[in-house]
Amino acid sequence: MAKLEDLTRGASVKGILPDCLVTVIDVKWYGSAAIELTYKDPAGKPNVVLLYRDREPTLEIGETGRPWSFDGDGKLFRLVSEAHRINLAHLFDPLLAIHTSMVDPLPHQITAVYGEMLPRQPLRFLLADDPGAGKTIMAGLLIKELLIRGDLHRCMIVCPGNLAEQWQDELYQRFQLPFEILTNDKLESARTGNWFAENSLAICRLDKLSRNEDVQAKLANTDWDLVVCDEAHKMSATFFGSEVKYTKRYRLGQLLGQLTRHLLLMTATPHNGKPEDFQLFLALLDSDRFEGRSRDGVHTVDASDLMRRLVKEQLLKFDGTPLFPERRAYTVGYKLSDAEAALYKSVTDYVREEFSRADSLENESRKGTVGFALTILQRRLASSPEAILQSLRRRRERLERRLREEQFLKRGADRHAVGMGYSSPGVSG
Repeated sequence: MAKLEDLTRGASVKGILPDCLVTVIDVKWYGSAAIELTYKDPAGKPNVVLLYRDREPTLEIGETGRPWSFDGDGKLFRLVSEAHRINLAHLFDPLLAIHTSMVDPLPHQITAVYGEMLPRQPLRFLLADDPGAGKTIMAGLLIKELLIRGDLHRCMIVCPGNLAEQWQDELYQRFQLPFEILTNDKLESARTGNWFAENSLAICRLDKLSRNEDVQAKLANTDWDLVVCDEAHKMSATFFGSEVKYTKRYRLGQLLGQLTRHLLLMTATPHNGKPEDFQLFLALLDSDRFEGRSRDGVHTVDASDLMRRLVKEQLLKFDGTPLFPERRAYTVGYKLSDAEAALYKSVTDYVREEFSRADSLENESRKGTVGFALTILQRRLASSPEAILQSLRRRRERLERRLREEQFLKRGADRHAVGMGYSSPGVSG
């Protein structure tokens, strides 16, 4: 702030004209509270203005030097140039997110982020590497790289509830990204009434979003640059005959795909063995391309252009050695005792008898359920005698409970028939 007394001939004054300095030519006082200031603007054009004491807070005496004298503030110049250098750093360092994060990425992580995902605009991708590949690291590198390049301002992580805190810790400790976790208290205390609009870096629990329609209504009024869905196979739908059974989680996946420009799905188990269900899952990425159900023998689902799947045997270090030890399966033989052999024979005979009963069932879905249950019994037998004992004991208790219920219902039906004057098998009226 400058006082009127500081406005002398030759002084450079800021605040007379917007965004520029003017040079004082002459000053004429009117009493002690006002002056008539004659000045010239940077173009050399003279002008006159009447100033009162109430203008003093907006006035400032500027310092000018000779043109090209290099007498400016060196620290300020260095600060500005450094900010500009950082803003353009990604043009000169293609791996800037790696060099500014607390990570030591592996080759498959670098190729996933910089070779597969970053070149795709917009990004619709399924990252399906085996467990242990570091999919969280890949997502963090992608988020930070997009932030540095100015392509991302709002990002949401959707994950199972037990992984929310882990995501928050990893992203802050490794990438210095301050994500906030959605909670009921934060929803209620939001200043605008919509927590999603107030937070540009958010972590949300999958079931919290999928089961609460009020939360989804607020989410639908926002837009995002990137949405990352961890354990994305939970967002599944299933074909039953010609009908599709959509889950709430799948509907949430469809909603998220409409609200974001970039969508990244991450899961180690993308395929459940049913091609039609896998096609429904891929429809979250491209609903037009994977709409409906493919006909056998006509075409197959090809997701190679929007999906990457690496198993543990394909994950290598920089020196070319395997990241994980080689997996070798051996069959170890052992001799059963007499008691164990008798138990094994009894359970096997029981399983074979029940399988034959299951094959005679007309209901195909019921037949599969029975077969699966009996297969579990054999696995329990191979586990330990105690395991099969507990399984058989629980099965017997269920069957006894069901028998008692049937007897109770039959007795009630008989009493009702007697009361109504009808005859029932085994009951004389």
